Order: sequence, then structure tokens, then C-alpha cells
Amino acid sequence: MKNTGVYPTIAWSAGAGCHGGCGQKVFVEQGRMVRIEGDENHPWNQGRSCPRVLALTQYMYHPDRITQPLKRVGERGEGKFEPIGWDEAFDICEQRLNEIKRKYGAESVVFAQGTGRDIGGPITFLAYSFGSPNWCQLGLSGQSCYTPRLGSMKSVMGDFGVVDCSQFLERRYEDPEWVPPEVIIAWGQDPPNGCPDAFFGHWIVDCMKRGSKIISVDPRNTWMTGRAAHHLQIRPGTDGALALGMLNVIINEDIYDKAFVEKWVHGFEQLKARVQDYPVDKVAAITEVPAGEIVAAARLFANARQAAVHWGVPIDMCPDATAVAHAIICLWTITGNIDIPGGQVIAKPSHGVSSYPYTTEELLQLYGEEMIGRLTKKRIGADAYPMVKNFRAWAQPDMVIDQMQSGKPYPLKAAWIQTANVLGGQAARAGFHYEALKKLEFIVVVDLFHNPTTMALADLVLPAATFPEKNSIRAWYAPLSIIQKRVQVGECKSDWEINFELAKRFNPEGLKHWNTLEDMFDERLAPSGMTFKDLQKEGGWKMAGEGPSRPYRRHERGLLRPDKKPGFNTASGKVEVHCDTFKGWGLDPLPFYTEPPQSKLSTPELYKKYPLVMITGARSQLFFHSEHRMIPWLREKMPDPYVEIHPETAARYGIYDGEWVYLKNDMGRVKRKAKISRKVKADHVHTMHGWWLPEREGKAPDLFGVWDYQINKIIPGPQCSKSGFGGGQYKTTLCTLAKIEN
Repeated sequence: MKNTGVYPTIAWSAGAGCHGGCGQKVFVEQGRMVRIEGDENHPWNQGRSCPRVLALTQYMYHPDRITQPLKRVGERGEGKFEPIGWDEAFDICEQRLNEIKRKYGAESVVFAQGTGRDIGGPITFLAYSFGSPNWCQLGLSGQSCYTPRLGSMKSVMGDFGVVDCSQFLERRYEDPEWVPPEVIIAWGQDPPNGCPDAFFGHWIVDCMKRGSKIISVDPRNTWMTGRAAHHLQIRPGTDGALALGMLNVIINEDIYDKAFVEKWVHGFEQLKARVQDYPVDKVAAITEVPAGEIVAAARLFANARQAAVHWGVPIDMCPDATAVAHAIICLWTITGNIDIPGGQVIAKPSHGVSSYPYTTEELLQLYGEEMIGRLTKKRIGADAYPMVKNFRAWAQPDMVIDQMQSGKPYPLKAAWIQTANVLGGQAARAGFHYEALKKLEFIVVVDLFHNPTTMALADLVLPAATFPEKNSIRAWYAPLSIIQKRVQVGECKSDWEINFELAKRFNPEGLKHWNTLEDMFDERLAPSGMTFKDLQKEGGWKMAGEGPSRPYRRHERGLLRPDKKPGFNTASGKVEVHCDTFKGWGLDPLPFYTEPPQSKLSTPELYKKYPLVMITGARSQLFFHSEHRMIPWLREKMPDPYVEIHPETAARYGIYDGEWVYLKNDMGRVKRKAKISRKVKADHVHTMHGWWLPEREGKAPDLFGVWDYQINKIIPGPQCSKSGFGGGQYKTTLCTLAKIEN
């Protein structure tokens, strides 16, 4: 590392939050980062940065940042920690976890991650080196974040699809091979406010500037809905019915792509029969979207020369989310919009490199069939859910926390928590998770700041690095990139450094061929024919050339299947709208609709008591989940957690703008500042998730005010999807409002 200069790198948390990919320029003076700007030469973001990146100096050098390992010296929750060295911290981890392994088996240790940082690679590496099969997003009911959509895409079409915004082409919008989508459905996403998995949200706006029309599916009124050709203001959780209603229109009006369907689609006649159960008038009654709007949107999408769907986490949080995703996949399939310019482009890891394994295939490639098969035998949820067993190797998080309480069929005794503020962030039934986690004998948390989870539960806190402080690799779609270390803050280490050291301690014989972390990076980069140093010489990133990682029409050229034959990477070689994989797992092979578990139809008596649908978790440019509440520039823009309330609803409850109120249901109550707004309908409210107050007392019972402000305290569980994936009730929980009496 040089002490002074301007250096390129790639943003992938921590610090920015999100799943990153943006090129950044780090300005360093005397070994300290003094400024950061978007890299105008990087094709991903073309010089643009979000507020979180621009506030990174405040994040990195914040006085409350943890910069050396901490060991708890008081009782859990007392907030008493003492600094220790890394050698002692690693020794404690090795000794305590190996002791638990000897007594109870490696499966008794849960490896829990959140969604930020490049965590999928390092945490699976550590869990499998230790021998535990129980890797999960603990608290995220139904694993309701991207995994349900990934599982459906992999099962139905053999690969993943994303809207084509030219992101796979180095010249981007200037490449003559690309054309903008004529129509984009923004489904459950307000793209300008966030950058979802492997996607830069503003790309949708770039396409709009080039003529793309928008169909927005969103229960709220947003910047995007105000610019949409059609705003389908859906009742939360009814997305599956809407997709099936649109399919009904497209099929019955004979406006699907007949040539594509005949050649490349398996099970079309069965799908045609299924959608007859979802006539438009019925779907309108379910979704509260006028029938005429459903018909018009379906026609606009189907008649476009090229069209695509950009979708968000609300899909995963529908009941039976894999079926909802299946229905939406059918929309882009029967209209022939797969892997064409401006369509739903097939997305493969750049250059065939796996850095964040999100398919079972990638895990098998990295760790081998024997190891994954052996670990699956004890993986929580694998016996209960065939899809959980056969896709992505997660443990089922609702079953993990229930097993933590019950101890059956085997006890859980320790947790390694990395990139996850479980209590302050992702956990539905947050109080239940707190009580269950308190029973564990040993808990390590890897993080950058104290938060409710570190204070309440941690025996050790290990200080992680922000992205300018670490080396890592990124192969999530395109381009193939490296993150390059530019500065050092305190004694902080990257997630890869921490996990690599411990993995070698747990499995010295198996990992002896790697002397350094860079050796391991080079092995993972091998499919690209490049090393870490090679990519440094390339400027930190490389677009894929002709081959499986680069569009278009790869199914016609034998680039999607291992056998090199034309077709899709499924057993039939076609997109299986009648999904034989689902059928083999005992699931419905066709898409279907399930009513939310709490609603005026499912629970009419509960609805009388709690007549408002509570939507949580719309994205913000200022915060990433439960991060950044301590950053002055960001907190100044949003100092308080608010709840959006329609003016008619506010009048009914006697609530004025700016008043603090309670959101209540049978699970408890949380505080919010009222924001009177027409962004929501009169029978909905919306509030941000992930709130806790760093300025409050950290030790128990206050825990930074988490029990006053954490909305997931009143989100029920467990998930309600038949596949085991999806259905977390973060968008459909019923509640009421109450004034706070002094």
C-alpha cells in the first residue's frame, strides 16, 4: 500500500452497505482515506456514488468504530468488554468451538450471516472447514431475500435472469448490439432508491431516458410509479395472483410468442389450463388492481418488441414465494424475452468464477459432492423441505431458531454471527430470537460497530474492515473484479482474513496448500485464466469475452448446457413452465396463488382488531438495513424512524403530522413518528425497518432502544411457504395505530 495517491477499487460493503460492484476512487493522504468518488471509467456505475459511499470517511473513522478484538468480561448484556489481541481472540475461538464440536458435533454451531459485505464466500469457507452444515441468514424468515427467486429461476429455466441494461457489455449504452427494453416491469422495487443483488438501481432510469416504458407494481406511490405508463397499486402479498391474471390475458388473447413457445417451452398447455383459474375479474378482486389496468399492462408487456422484469424482495416475502416467482418467470418466458437484447438476459458468474456461491452447483464446484452430501445429512431443514435440501445449501432459518429453543433433534450450542445484526435487523419474532440465542454457550460476532446483537449476546466481537481496507474478489455476473486494499484502520481485518485464519486452524491438513489468502483467491480465479495480480494490472476489473458469461441467445448456440447442446440448462433443455423439478420435490409444478396468512380474507376477526396492513422495509439511499444510524451526514437527512399514514387514516385515529405514535398488534408495540402522506393507501401504513438508536444506552435492557423501535418485534413467523423458501411476513402483517399518552 502506498501512503498517498488516488487509487481505484470496487465497493462491496462494509461501509456502503448493498451488494456493490461500483467502481470507486479512493483518495489517500499519509495512509488515511480523505475522500472517495465514483470512478467515471468503471462501466458499472460510470462515476456515480450513493450517499453511503460519499459518507464513508465518517463511517471508517467514526470514534465509536470497533478497531480491535473485544472480549466480554461481564455478564451478557452488561456491555462490559475488554480489548485483546488477535492471537488471543483466534485462540479463544479455536478452543471454545472445538470443545463444543467434541461434545456435541460440528452441526451444533450455527454460522449466521446477513446480506452485506462479500460474506457468502468467507462464511461458507469457515463453516465447511469447521464441519458445520448449518449456514443461514438467521432470523430472516423463510430465507426471504433473493433465494426464493433464485431457486425458482434455477428450477424453471436452469439459470438466472436479470433485466438487460447493457451491464454485460463494456461499452454499455453505446454498444450497437444492445437495445433498450421497450417495456420494463418494476415489480416490488423502487430502483432509484437502492441497488439490489448485482444490479445498479439507476440503470432503470438510464433505460427510461432511452425510451423504456415502465409498468410499476407497488402498493405505494413513489418516484417510479409517478412516471409509469401503468401503476398497478397492488394489495401487499397478492403478487402471484396478479402475475397469473396477466398470463391469463396474454394466453387467452393469443399475444404470446408462439415460435419461442413451440421450440423452447415445456408444459405450455398445462400452464394455459392453470391460468383459466385466474380470470381478470377474479384477480382484480384479489389484488385490488382494476381489471382494465391489468389487461392494459399485460397487453403492453406482451406486445413490446423486447421487454423485461426488474423485481425486488417483496416477491420473496409473498406466501409461497417460489410459486410467485414461477408465475413471473412465465411472463417473460412465453413472450420470448429470454436472453435477447433488451430482454431478460441470462446472468452467469463472470468468467465462470465463483466468489459468492448462491447455487448448489457452485458449492459442489468449490467443495465437492462428497462433502456437501455428507453435510446435508445433518443440515437443518433438509429433511423437511426437498427444495432446501437441493438448492443452495442453506439451513432453514425458522427451523434453526425453533431448534435452538427445543434442542431437537440435536442441540445447538454456539453461533458465529457475521454481517448480521440479528436482533436489530433481519429477525422476525425478534424477541423470540433474543431468548433463544441467550441459551447458547458461545457467540462470536464479527462487525464494525456495537449494535443490539453485539451488546446483548456477544462473547467475542471481532472488528471487520470496510472495503477500502481489504482485498477480495467479485464475480457476481459482470465484470470480474477485485477489491483492493488501500488503507488500514486500527487492527481491523477483512471477513476473508478472519475466516481464512480460523479455517486453517480448524482444517490445517485440508488447507495446507494455501499459504496466503491470495493463493486461495488465485485458485478461485483460475477459470478466468487470471490471477489477483493480473487483475490489478488490468485496473481491477475485466469484462467477459465471447462465451457463456456474455449475452445474447446462448441457448441457441449451446453455451448454457454442460453437454454443449442447444437449449436451456434443464433436464428437458427447455424452459419448464410446467416444472418437473418442482414436481420431483413434491411441489406444484405450475404457479399458483396463496392468500397472505394475515388479511381481511384469511383472518377476518384479527382484521377487525388490526385493520391496517403494515408494509415494512422500503429501501433508502441513506441506510442499508440496520446500518449507518450513527453516521452524521446520513442521520441528519432522516433523524427519526417514521411511519407513512394516509391523511384519511390519520384523521380517523386523531393523529397529526410529526406526532410519535405506536404501531400495535398482538405481538407488542413499537414507536414511530407519524408522517402524513399520500404515498400509501388508506388501509395501509409503511415504515422503515432496521431501526435502533446508537445514541441510547447500549447495555441491557435498553440495547440501544431496540425494543422500542425494532419493527420486526411485531412481525410474526415462521414463514408460510410450502417450498421452505419465502413467505416472511414483512409486508403483510396487520396492525393498528395508537396515540402515545403522556
